[in-house]
Amino acid sequence: MKTFFHVSDIGDLRKALDEALEVKANPFAWKHLGTDKTIMLVFFNSSLRTRLSSQKAALNLGMNPIVLNIGQDSWKLETEMGVVMDGDKSEHLREAIPVMASYCDIIGVRSFAGLSDREADYNETVLSQFIRYSGKPVISLESATVHPCQAFADLITIEEHRTKDRPKVVLSWAPHPKALPQAVPNSFAEWMNAADVELVITHPHGYELDPRFVGNAKVEYDQMKALEGADFVYAKNWSCPGVTNPGDYGKILSKDMGWTIDERHMAVTDNAFFMHCLPVRRNMIVSDAVIDSPRSLVIPEAANREISAQVVMKRMLESL
Repeated sequence: MKTFFHVSDIGDLRKALDEALEVKANPFAWKHLGTDKTIMLVFFNSSLRTRLSSQKAALNLGMNPIVLNIGQDSWKLETEMGVVMDGDKSEHLREAIPVMASYCDIIGVRSFAGLSDREADYNETVLSQFIRYSGKPVISLESATVHPCQAFADLITIEEHRTKDRPKVVLSWAPHPKALPQAVPNSFAEWMNAADVELVITHPHGYELDPRFVGNAKVEYDQMKALEGADFVYAKNWSCPGVTNPGDYGKILSKDMGWTIDERHMAVTDNAFFMHCLPVRRNMIVSDAVIDSPRSLVIPEAANREISAQVVMKRMLESL
């Protein structure tokens, strides 16, 4: 494996899930793979679960992790080509990336969407340069448009808790005070489409995700109707993806608190599990009663971030 970006990079999902459960049962069995190997984890944005789970996964495999927080541990980096660098950015990615690559065997990169230029975000301006200039395997630790480590962890969690051969999984938009990227819902939809589940996506008009991620999912604008009979409810906010109106890209079109997942919403499900990637705004995305209930999977889901990252790193080490 040279890149981890989309569900297609992981190959056969059944094999990947079996491998994940094997890794979870015996996380140190492949420690020999990472001996004398280094992974560089590059963060352009803040992180809790991604940083900690990636470091732990690397250590489980015997690797030496180096964490670099751009702008704090390094110079501010320019990401655009052709610009006159007369501002506050002292170094360009074009030089920084091959330098980073000379110190490691694998690179993980976390870089959020700018939410102002849809074309730049969906062309993955930052991550694509790491793939082009590093010459090393590259893991997306969340990029402008996708968060595959999270989606893989979500799928592992569903696999561990499903009681039906083909559960109904609902991805529901929820309100948030700030504009957030579409990376998590994009990847969740992409991975659920590839899995053996019934996927329904529900959101207000104007929040339509890019068709390449929606795939064969059913889109239902009536949230309560979408939630009927659900086995898993995944709540997540995202800003306008600009699919139907590019001029609205990155904007907040609604803060309707009627979309907050509470006990009224969960009552129409089939005793569904609640999921969220964290961090979560309590009583905006989800009520206290729901997230603190025995059916909440947010902590096991977060713990599985270590497992999803370790499977990806393991496969990359095996391909070196």
